[in-house]
Amino acid sequence: MPNYVHLVTTPLPGKPLARIMQSLKSFTANEANKLLERKGTFWMPDYFDRYIRNERHFIAAIAYVENNPVKAELCHRPEEWKFSSAWLRAHGEW
Repeated sequence: MPNYVHLVTTPLPGKPLARIMQSLKSFTANEANKLLERKGTFWMPDYFDRYIRNERHFIAAIAYVENNPVKAELCHRPEEWKFSSAWLRAHGEW
């Protein structure tokens, strides 16, 4: 899991997902390369998206994203992963 990101978002009107992803990946790649003292490609060029069809699907998507660090054995419970919405909720920050 340290080599990819899950994100659940709703683009604002007139803000295409492709543009949001390009901006996010560009910024994070530049910052990561600075921290790692390296240059060059950081992210793979593409991304995978999924259209959330209803509330049930939305809840399942959030559960999948929040349980991913547990599945990757980076923590025992979703709320232990400090980069997660589960952590934010558990600590009253969301």
